[in-house]
Amino acid sequence: MMPELTFGSLFAGIGGFDLGFERAGMKCAWQVEIDDFCQKVLEKHWPGVDRHGDIRECGRHNLEPVDVIAGGFPCQPHSVAGKRRGKADDRNLWPEYLRLVREIRPRWVVGENVPGLISTMLDEVLSDLEGEAYTVGTLVVPAVAFDAPHRRDRVFVVAYSEGEQGRDKSKDAGHGTGWYSGEESGSCCADAGYMADATGRDARKQAERQGRQGACGGSGDSRRAEDKGRETMADAERGRLQQGAGSAGQAGEWRAEPAGSGECRFWLPEPDVGRVANGVPSRVDRLKSLGNAVVPQVAEWIGRQIVKVEGR
Repeated sequence: MMPELTFGSLFAGIGGFDLGFERAGMKCAWQVEIDDFCQKVLEKHWPGVDRHGDIRECGRHNLEPVDVIAGGFPCQPHSVAGKRRGKADDRNLWPEYLRLVREIRPRWVVGENVPGLISTMLDEVLSDLEGEAYTVGTLVVPAVAFDAPHRRDRVFVVAYSEGEQGRDKSKDAGHGTGWYSGEESGSCCADAGYMADATGRDARKQAERQGRQGACGGSGDSRRAEDKGRETMADAERGRLQQGAGSAGQAGEWRAEPAGSGECRFWLPEPDVGRVANGVPSRVDRLKSLGNAVVPQVAEWIGRQIVKVEGR
C-alpha cells in the first residue's frame, strides 16, 4: 500500500485547507500561521503537528519536504474592500509563498485568494509558478456550489510539477486528466460554469471572464437561479422563525420587502436586546477567522482530485 500524501499548510488560519485535505486522505506535516487566536485553534485540533509562526522565518531548514503545499495568501492587497495595491502592498506575501515552493519543491501547489486577485496579480502568480516548471490551472469556486447558503467566490490556483519528488505515473497531471472536471464532486460546480476548465495562460482569460460576470451579477439564467435559491431559503427560514413569532406586529415579526426592490429580508429587532451577540468569547477573533477561512468542502474536493491523480 502506498503511503498517504503529505501536505504543508501556509497561512493556515483555523485550518480550512487542513480539514478538507485530511478528509480527502492526506496527512498534515506542518502548519504556518502567525495569528495568536488561530494558532490556539490549530493547537486544539492538530496537537501533534509541527507549527510555525512567521512565514518569513520558515524554509527548508525547518520545514520537512511534502507532496503538497497549500494556503490562501493574504487577500488584503487584492480585496475590493481595500485599496487593491496588489504587489505594491507591503502585506503581499506571495513572494514568501513562492520562495518556499522553490525551496521545498512539492509536486503540487494549491493557492487561494479572493476574485480581486484576477485583476491585480493573478498573471504574475501563474507566471511565477510556470517559471518554476509547474503546469498551472485556475478555478473560480463558490461556496454555494457545495450547498453553503452564500456565494463566496474564491480563486484557486492549482499547480503540478515533476520536481525533485515527481513520479512518471503522474507526468500528465493537469493535461487532460480531468482532475478538476467535477465528475466526482457530487455538486453543480462544473455544470454551473463556475470553474475555469483550462490550464496555463488560457485559464487567465476564462478566470477574467468569470470575474467580470460575477461582478455584473452573472448571466440572466444564473441570476434567476440564484434569486430562486434565495427565495427558497428565505421562505424556509421564515416558516421556522414564525412558529414562535406570535401575532403580527410583535417583536420578531418577519418583514419582507417587495420582490425586485433590492432590499433584504430580515427580522425586526427585539426590544432590550443588543444588536450583537452578547457574552460570546473572542467574538471578533472568531468572525475574523471565519471570514478568512477556506471552505473545507471546497478544499476536500480539490484534495480528492489530487489523490485520485496520484493513485493513492
